[in-house]
Amino acid sequence: MTKHRGFPGRLPSSDYQFTIRRANPKGVTPLKRLERYKDRKAVDKRADHAFLESLWIYFGDEPFERGNLDAGRLSWLFGREVVPADEEDFDPASYEAMLKINLDVARATFPEVFDNEGGLGADGFGPDEDFG
Repeated sequence: MTKHRGFPGRLPSSDYQFTIRRANPKGVTPLKRLERYKDRKAVDKRADHAFLESLWIYFGDEPFERGNLDAGRLSWLFGREVVPADEEDFDPASYEAMLKINLDVARATFPEVFDNEGGLGADGFGPDEDFG
């Protein structure tokens, strides 16, 4: 399992993890598209935003290996903003699965991520958000 060194481990001040420490001994958790409903909590949306922003900063528009990226967090974006790099060779239950950011969908859903001025800071909050 490839470990993406330097990739954020989680959303700061939360339990939303972005990476896993080691391979699951019971087997690889498969990626699947999870439905995002409109009534999701703000912190859930913030976690999706921060995770996609981290993917964009770390990988850009290049294909990347799933590696130690958390399956649960990836599944919230999978099938929309994150897609298989090669549909024919894709195994959703493999740490070696190659993924890529679907730029058209990602830019439409999370425009701030691709905005040089906007986006969330390292703390997972925008410049005008209150911490609490």
